[in-house]
Amino acid sequence: SEIRAVEPDALLLSNGPGDPKRGKNALHIVKEFAGKLPIFGICLGHQIIALALGCETYKLKFGHRGANQPVKELTSGRVYITSQNHGFAVDKDSMDGIVELTQVNANDGTVEGFKDTYLGIHSVQYHPEAGPGPGDTARIFFDELIEYVQT
Repeated sequence: SEIRAVEPDALLLSNGPGDPKRGKNALHIVKEFAGKLPIFGICLGHQIIALALGCETYKLKFGHRGANQPVKELTSGRVYITSQNHGFAVDKDSMDGIVELTQVNANDGTVEGFKDTYLGIHSVQYHPEAGPGPGDTARIFFDELIEYVQT
């Protein structure tokens, strides 16, 4: 594949609009490289990774929009303010035995992050870079990305 030809150290599936179930090419890429390269996902990429691993997604009644969405990191209990813009979410009940839930939305309990350390997958629903928005969560996502790639 074209991706193999460039010999990447990791894959990052970025954000974008729409229903993650329409991302058939990206689903195949995740399936091809899961366990072979570290894979990271943001927003739509997060949802596509979840689908590729066997989880389900659904359309939110009210999408998460804006730079003020609180996200709770489950290991520390710390709450971060994040920037989000999505209308779909990963179904928490479909994750059992597939991936480890790492973060939830403090308002509605929806999935905000998961990982699979065996496959080298780390994924978040929010925008950790949040260009003009909050930068609280850049450390959580990008520090782990760098750590995975360096090991």
